[in-house]
Amino acid sequence: MNMLKFLTAGSVDDGKSTLIGRLLYDTDSILDDQLEALQRSNRKNDDGTIDLAILTDGLKAEREQGITIDVAYKYFQTDKRKFIIADTPGHIQYTRNMVTGASNAGLAIILIDARKGVIEQTIRHSFLVSLLEIPHVIVCVNKMDMVDYDQQVFDKIVADYREMAAKLNLHDVNFIPVSALKGDNVGFKSDRMFWYEGKSLLDYLETVETHVDEDANYTRMPVQWVVRPQTDELHDYRGYAGKVLSGTFKLNDSVTVLPSGFTTTLDRIELFDKRPEEASAGMSVTLHLKDEIDISRGDILVKSNQPPIVSQLIEADLCWMDTKPLDPTHTYLIQHNSKVTRCKISEVLYKMQINTLEKLYDEEFKLNDIGRIVVKTAEPLAFDVYQQNKANGRAIIIDSRSNLTVGALMFRAAAE
Repeated sequence: MNMLKFLTAGSVDDGKSTLIGRLLYDTDSILDDQLEALQRSNRKNDDGTIDLAILTDGLKAEREQGITIDVAYKYFQTDKRKFIIADTPGHIQYTRNMVTGASNAGLAIILIDARKGVIEQTIRHSFLVSLLEIPHVIVCVNKMDMVDYDQQVFDKIVADYREMAAKLNLHDVNFIPVSALKGDNVGFKSDRMFWYEGKSLLDYLETVETHVDEDANYTRMPVQWVVRPQTDELHDYRGYAGKVLSGTFKLNDSVTVLPSGFTTTLDRIELFDKRPEEASAGMSVTLHLKDEIDISRGDILVKSNQPPIVSQLIEADLCWMDTKPLDPTHTYLIQHNSKVTRCKISEVLYKMQINTLEKLYDEEFKLNDIGRIVVKTAEPLAFDVYQQNKANGRAIIIDSRSNLTVGALMFRAAAE
C-alpha cells in the first residue's frame, strides 16, 4: 500500500479544516473519544451539526479565531492507500508555514469559495504550488450548497482558474465541485450535482498516480558519516554511511566523489547485516569503494555518468522565513543535505509580488517574501536543478548568530 502526501490551501473561511474533517469523518478515521469530544464541544454549525473543523484546529488561537495558523498534519488510510494531510494556513503572514508544509507534498488541494471565485489568495497559493513543483493539483470549488449547486458558477471558476494556471505552468489540474459542510462529492458522489460527471475527492485521491521524485537519472548519496571503527577485527574497515536521495547504486558502478571529482568503483553495499547488490532511493546504507579516497561528511557520491552541477555561485528561488530582513552584508550558513558551509547573498535579482505575479526590483527581503537571488558559497556545492531532482535541488539558510533557519532555497542554475 503506497502513501500520498498532500496539502490543502485556501483563503480565510474557504473551509480547508472542514474539508479535512469531512474526509476523516467519511473514512471512519475519527477515534471514538474524539467524536465524543466533538459532540460535546460548543462549536456547532448553523444547522446544529458537528463542526468538523475542530479536528484540525489544534492550537488554542486557531480554535478561538476559527483560522489555521500552523501546519496541522493528519493521517488516515483507506483500503487502497495511506494519506498524510498537511492543512496549511491561508493567511499571507503564514506563507513560510505553507512553504514548509508543501515541501514534500505530491498533490495540492486548492480551495475556492464558490461565492467569491478566484481571488488574490488563490493566485498566491497557486504560485507557491508552481514554485515547489507539486505535480498534481485539485481545485475544490467549495460551498456549492450556498450557490444552490449552480453549474454555471462552477464553470466560470474553472475557466478563470485555467487561464491563471496556464501562466503559472501548472499542468495536471482537476476541478471538483464540493460542499465540505454537507459532504457533497467529498467522500461520496453527490446526487445534488447530477451535472458533474467526475470522481469524488476521495476517489480521486485513492486513484491518482503518485509522482516519484527520485529520478533514476540522478543517482545521489550525501555522506553523513565516515565509518572507521579502527578495532583489531575491523582494522581496515572504511565505509561511507548515508541515505540514497535519488536513483539506484549497483555493485561495480563507476562512482564519483564531489566536490573533489575523484572517480572509483562501488565495491560493496551494506544494509544492517545484509549485503544487497543495489541501493535505491530512501535506503540508508553504507557504501564501500575500491580505492581509498579522502572523503568526509558533506561530500556527495554520484554515478559518474550522471554528474550534477558543481558551483560556488548559484541562482536560486528564496523564501525568507525570518522576522529580520535579509542582510546582504552578513555571512550566513547554507545547509545542502549534510554539507554546511558559509555563504553570502551576493545579489537579489527580483522579489515576487505573489498576489499579482509582478516582479519587484530594488526591494528589501522581509518575512514571507519570495524571489530570485544569487548565493555565493565558501565551498563548492554539488546540486541538481530543483525541477529535475527536488531531493538534491534544495537547501536552507541558517543565521550563524542565532542558529535559526531563516530561508529556504530552490536551486535553479549555476550563476554566471
